[in-house]
Amino acid sequence: MADKSLSADQSKLDDKLWGHRWGFSDTRFVTLPDGATSVTGNRYAISGTEMPGFLPFVEEMLDVKIDVNDIKPERRDKPVTPARINEAFIRALQVAFPASQYTQDDPARLLHSHGQTTADEVYKVLYGELDRAADLVFYPESEADVETLIQLAAAHDVALVPYGGGTSVSCALQLPAEEPRMIVVVDMRRMNKIEWIDAENYRAGVQAGITGNQLEAALAAAGFTSGHEPDSVELSTLGGWIATNASGMKKNRYGNIEDIVENVTMITPQGRIEQAAAMPRTSMGMRLQDLLFGSEGNLGIITKAVIKIHKLPEVQKFGSLVFPTFQTGTDFLYELARAGVFPASIRLMDNIQFRFGSALKPRPTLGKKLMSKLEKFVLLKLKGFDPHELCVATVVMEGTAEEVAYQQKMIAKIAKKYNGVAGGEGNGRRGYALTYAIAYIRDYLSDYHIIGETYETTVPWSKVGAVIEAVDRVAQAKHAEYGLPGKPYVSPRITQLYHTGVCIYFTHGFSTKGVDKPDEVFGEIEHELRRTIMAAGGSISHHHGVGKLRKDFMDKTISPTTAEVLKGVKQAHDPQNIFGIRNNIFAE
Repeated sequence: MADKSLSADQSKLDDKLWGHRWGFSDTRFVTLPDGATSVTGNRYAISGTEMPGFLPFVEEMLDVKIDVNDIKPERRDKPVTPARINEAFIRALQVAFPASQYTQDDPARLLHSHGQTTADEVYKVLYGELDRAADLVFYPESEADVETLIQLAAAHDVALVPYGGGTSVSCALQLPAEEPRMIVVVDMRRMNKIEWIDAENYRAGVQAGITGNQLEAALAAAGFTSGHEPDSVELSTLGGWIATNASGMKKNRYGNIEDIVENVTMITPQGRIEQAAAMPRTSMGMRLQDLLFGSEGNLGIITKAVIKIHKLPEVQKFGSLVFPTFQTGTDFLYELARAGVFPASIRLMDNIQFRFGSALKPRPTLGKKLMSKLEKFVLLKLKGFDPHELCVATVVMEGTAEEVAYQQKMIAKIAKKYNGVAGGEGNGRRGYALTYAIAYIRDYLSDYHIIGETYETTVPWSKVGAVIEAVDRVAQAKHAEYGLPGKPYVSPRITQLYHTGVCIYFTHGFSTKGVDKPDEVFGEIEHELRRTIMAAGGSISHHHGVGKLRKDFMDKTISPTTAEVLKGVKQAHDPQNIFGIRNNIFAE
């Protein structure tokens, strides 16, 4: 069956994007005259819902009063740095390509000059000014176009920056202000086709510019799925997933991107990097292809990949579990991992996010009010749960009827040992579907002088508690140190499970009312929280990548010799630094 967590009929929706803000222009959180919050359009299950409890929840969590008439003014003129023009390159481009494949239009240049990193990119473009904008945007339509463009860039000393869905949250798309050359951003989204499907061997050849939505729609038409479902699946691209070493919400069943992809083709100034043929696995010595995962635009342009595909699941079921504390929920996940029972997705949210989900519920009917009272009676009176300590896990199970039935049985059995209570299929479905809609909340709250971002990390099981405690402690301390209004919002959730550990996602935000240079303050606190995460035992990133945002932590991540080897690969394949985006260890 197809996943129905987005919309009943995506083909009828307008895919026009907001541009600098997140997502589609038919969707936006808005405040109604009575103070309730609603969502425009009909793209998501939450669309059209009136949520009277959302803004009061935000006020409670941040300990501030929101004035819905005090909107942070967005800069309307959107200044763009003057284009740097390499005349010889432009003349060569005009000879080689039709005018429809490139533009120097200022709005297009600006749109392709940033990702979605809150403080360092989105805040600047909405309320200030970017330090550097693209000088030209190019739209390849074939591998031959990519090869020709790279040859022209090498001949005329022009910098190229690959661009997929623009969803990076690591400053990987932030253009180096100090770059003296002309910068051409290469928008890959016209290369968005499935070239072939091998149904017998369950693999497909796919162009790198395809978005997750496009990929899943095309595969579903043939009865298949890739199973890769990051939060950004509607907008991000296959090439971007590879370049950032991405992970999806259903990785337990389908794997991370490095598990899904069997072959990658990248074009560099020295030629083509790829294996001769895609194979389930091969012992061929060192595989240069492995360096393409997480390459972050430093080496070349990814043009296509061979991916594993799966038959659409026979059954998809949602579920939810309520646990008395986050620790008991974590203990449940630990035993679940030991038992080898991994549903397609299972995510554990803390008490704050449990209450956040409740704040996004619609105005209740009489029947729902009665049901809510009954549920509270069972949890709080009969089970003795503390309403300010309990947490919830949402579950997605996919596969054959037998597989799903077994997962349900084992999950319920293990949950019972940790005093877990079934929260119902409806809550599980709703919690999973909310993932896509809540991405718009950042931009909604920024109108009310609130800034927020998510951080993720990989943590060994033994250090989950230490990392969460350290982040909360330092966030509170930094909030006080900077004299910020109210309280910080700090909330963790466990989103992916591994044999040896987990991925923790943190949501962090605070009110910026009256704060001077709030984006810079937020950036400084974010940097300190990343240092805190790593000092407490977490990784530099689980799947967002390094980009420029986390470049200062690379010396704590790899050895100096490792860095030199990687720089040697860069020098061998791109001696002119044509791909001069300067991410990761190249960000000095």
